[in-house]
Amino acid sequence: MFSTRILLIDDHAMFRSGLRMVLNAGMPDAEVFEAGSLNEAMQDAPEALNVMLLDIKLPGLNGLEGIALLKRKWPQVPVIMLSSQDEPETVRLALTRGAIGFVSKADTADKIMASINLVLRGEFAELTAQAEGVSDDTDALQHLTPRQCEVLELLCKGLSNKLIARQLNLSENTVRGHVQAILGLLQVSSRSEAVFAARRLGLVA
Repeated sequence: MFSTRILLIDDHAMFRSGLRMVLNAGMPDAEVFEAGSLNEAMQDAPEALNVMLLDIKLPGLNGLEGIALLKRKWPQVPVIMLSSQDEPETVRLALTRGAIGFVSKADTADKIMASINLVLRGEFAELTAQAEGVSDDTDALQHLTPRQCEVLELLCKGLSNKLIARQLNLSENTVRGHVQAILGLLQVSSRSEAVFAARRLGLVA
């Protein structure tokens, strides 16, 4: 009887087969499900899962864009981004969009296994901290000006640019410029992503 269910989403069949062998050898009680795309995962993967391993480069919707889709169907299942695209900006974006951690395909099999085991033990914070170390998210806090911090705090309270401008006695254009700068520093593309990233990084209460 399998006690752990892992979903591997990657479009390279050879890589999936290799990782499945690694997982089967290191975790004999695990059942590994494979999908070559997000569409295939959504249609064929079982309802009960313990962890998902997700590549970025996929046919159709890519992994970064698909995290939200996976989280809607499996809201309690942690997603580990597993990709050869391990640039700090990519790692940061994956975490911002909901991945619990990021593992490079260049890492050893032992490290990949260790990351999965952290998640299975519920030690999400450690895996996230490891990924944050790669992405160096603390740069955002260092580069935000005092005024941008004020704008970010009000943005996180749901205020529009117009209301932020009124509260801080600024022009709406000035606030818009601050918001764009904040999005750039946090490496996100929307206000909602900025709020999520700011709270995760502890930039706002």
